[in-house]
Amino acid sequence: MNNPFQVALTNLKLAGSKGGIKQEVIDLLSSPQRQIEVNIPFRLDSGELKIVKGFRVQYNNWRGPYKGGLRYHPNVDINEVLALAFWMTIKNAVINVPFGGGKGGIEIDPKKLSVKELERLTRGFAGKLAPNVGPQVDVPAPDVNTNSQTMDWFASEYAKVTGKKSPAVVTGKSISNGGSVGREEATGLGGFFVLEQLVKKLKLKKPLTVAVQGFGNVGFHIAKLLAGAGYTVVALSDSQGGIYNKDERGFDIEAVKKYKKETGLLSGYKQTEKTINIASKAIVLLPVDILVPAALEAVITEDNVKNVEAKIILEMANGPTTDKADQALEEKKILVVPDVLANAGGVTVSYYEWYQNMKNQKWSRLNVNNKLKKAMTTSFEEIWEIRRAKRVSLRLAAYILALQRLSKKANLGS
Repeated sequence: MNNPFQVALTNLKLAGSKGGIKQEVIDLLSSPQRQIEVNIPFRLDSGELKIVKGFRVQYNNWRGPYKGGLRYHPNVDINEVLALAFWMTIKNAVINVPFGGGKGGIEIDPKKLSVKELERLTRGFAGKLAPNVGPQVDVPAPDVNTNSQTMDWFASEYAKVTGKKSPAVVTGKSISNGGSVGREEATGLGGFFVLEQLVKKLKLKKPLTVAVQGFGNVGFHIAKLLAGAGYTVVALSDSQGGIYNKDERGFDIEAVKKYKKETGLLSGYKQTEKTINIASKAIVLLPVDILVPAALEAVITEDNVKNVEAKIILEMANGPTTDKADQALEEKKILVVPDVLANAGGVTVSYYEWYQNMKNQKWSRLNVNNKLKKAMTTSFEEIWEIRRAKRVSLRLAAYILALQRLSKKANLGS
């Protein structure tokens, strides 16, 4: 069984060694600073009292307030959450925003709750976390099964409990409640900017074929961006299955989205006679130039890596490649753009939202996107240079850059 936190620690130690980082820094980054667990009582619509567990991992705050999402899911695994909180620490240092790393959530299936029940649950969670979060302390955001409405409820309850309105306590809010334009597409757009830079660096000629695993917010946006920029998106998948154009014609992404909205599925969509249905897992094995995992963790493993044919992998999901698979991809000379860079666009624009709230400003979409492009391309260039100078993978280069930045702010005790 792949333990994502152990994978994260393996990369931490390797990057520390290759980057000449102080062992004390590596030791302190090998465990979280604080783990909070709370019991949340809330009323179901029937009047019945339900008590669920909520938690928050505050991993590291050397560079600024803890930052990371809150997920609502019945099977929340602590090793997964520790890994995600650690990756947020690394990611925020990679992209050079003044945040630390955190993650949290509630053990519940939100699909079984009404809107009113979800609101009572979220407000209960916000009340319990209120003493340990805040604009300068810990700034949650949406994650799996949470959204802008969840964040609006959280910010509202935090204001009620603390007695002061503080929109910057969370990011990912609705625009009318202090959210930022550009946040919805930010993760996909950030990954697009990085890939464009890489394609230029490698002097690759378009059209390049692309397979995108995952057709949620991130998968849809990056597929649409790539299709509009000279790439040929020949395969798409979601958790139910996928579609592949064997004649290598690109999909009309908006038409596919419309079909999925109407049917609930990607499978069955026909663009040409050569469009076939494929299993979700099969998409990572297609003979394409670029593979974009944009859904689940651990989809490229030691069991399937030998059959991966893509030349470039752009990790839009968190942790889509296991440790052993990562080593195998390096040996196969398949270039992996790591998650801590590729999907950092979301948290970058979250920082812009927080900053606008703190300074009482409202930026235009053009301003947000221009700042995002500069942030993503600058970090890519820094990582590319470390890769060249130290002869390491892009993943290790990204970790080394993050550790260099974290080391400068490290609190090593007195």
